[in-house]
Amino acid sequence: MTHLDSRGLPLSTTSDLAAERYRDGVDLLLSTWPGAAEALEEAVAADPDFALAHAARARLHAIRAEPAKARARIATAEELVARRGTERERSHVELLSLAINGQPAKALERVLAHTDTWPRDILILSLPLGAFGLFAFSGMTDHDRARVELCERHARHFDADDWWFLTYRGWAHAENGNVKLGRALTQRGYDLRTHNANAAHALAHVLYESGAGEEAERLIADWLPGYDRAGILHGHIAWHSALGALERGDPERALAIYAEDIQPSVSAGMPVNVVSDTASFLWRLQAYGHTVPPGLWEAAAAYSGGVFQKAGFAFADVHMALLAAATGDRAAVEQRVEALTGLLEAGALAAGPVVPALCRAALAFAEEDYAGCARLLEPLAAEVVRIGGSGAQREVFEDMLLLALMRSGEAVKARELLERRLHRRPSPRDTRWYGLLTA
Repeated sequence: MTHLDSRGLPLSTTSDLAAERYRDGVDLLLSTWPGAAEALEEAVAADPDFALAHAARARLHAIRAEPAKARARIATAEELVARRGTERERSHVELLSLAINGQPAKALERVLAHTDTWPRDILILSLPLGAFGLFAFSGMTDHDRARVELCERHARHFDADDWWFLTYRGWAHAENGNVKLGRALTQRGYDLRTHNANAAHALAHVLYESGAGEEAERLIADWLPGYDRAGILHGHIAWHSALGALERGDPERALAIYAEDIQPSVSAGMPVNVVSDTASFLWRLQAYGHTVPPGLWEAAAAYSGGVFQKAGFAFADVHMALLAAATGDRAAVEQRVEALTGLLEAGALAAGPVVPALCRAALAFAEEDYAGCARLLEPLAAEVVRIGGSGAQREVFEDMLLLALMRSGEAVKARELLERRLHRRPSPRDTRWYGLLTA
């Protein structure tokens, strides 16, 4: 009897247990839920020659920023699938290998072809999606639209109650501006599987983009205690709640959340999340006129000293520059800008000139050269999307431009930017700022 994965695709294993644990492991992986590693290891133990179980374990290592383990496991999967694997499985393993071994552009091209043939291969379809997916980190200016188009192209292949597809389809629409549809789809996905960190995260994003910040805070307060602190999205989902508190003008609550769930000493998140969450939260706290307690900047900078030292990962680069600028390390910012400029000149920086410009702007803002910061950011405001991440994550740089305009006497430009933001969604913080500018 042929064994199938959770979406009905054949699996090259003769073991009932291996197939069962593989299905469970992949669903847990795609829920960012604890237990995925154990389930996949049990699948491998039940059938050591089951290539896709090794490949999924490699993907999980990659997600957890364990590159050496990821490369070793995907190499095993490649060897096994060549001996015993279908055409779909060989393509599946090859694509994961490209992504794990640092060939994202080639991986993205191949993923699009693969999913045209096997659209229900959800571990592969997941690769371009999400805030840190292949589309987001491709350097494209229209990756939000590209995600929507990919989801809509394959929507007919998924059941109306497919919790995984609903979550990613809804988040894609919300990030691309269709918040009403995005909320309906994401809420449905969340309701179908609440033990799904990606669904809670996506719903928090959608609520933020619809101006329902307090509702997002309540959602997170109710949901987060049921998610193990070892879950890699625990700290980042708490970050969304802290942003909501800041937007309401409650820095005490925001700092309490930061201390309990976000700061490097308590977070089990991926390094890219820990660096970006700490840097952007502390920057907002300070830029909004609140006091950053002693030691928080230094602790965040100390953590960052062990990661992303090599320039070229645009999303990490700009947050590393934010941390260095805020802690007065001008030399670190300049060294990163120099390295990024070299990559740009060599044609090896997919996100383009916006990356070194954002690093320079962070330094100018920290040194209170607000006019210089605005000059750097204004021409490239529409290009910030190229660094990847989500709208909520990139908004820190729009805040930087807005505050730089306000503090350099460019009230008209600042007011126009605020009007556009308030037209997009309600915001108590933006409303307060708008009142100051129009007084």
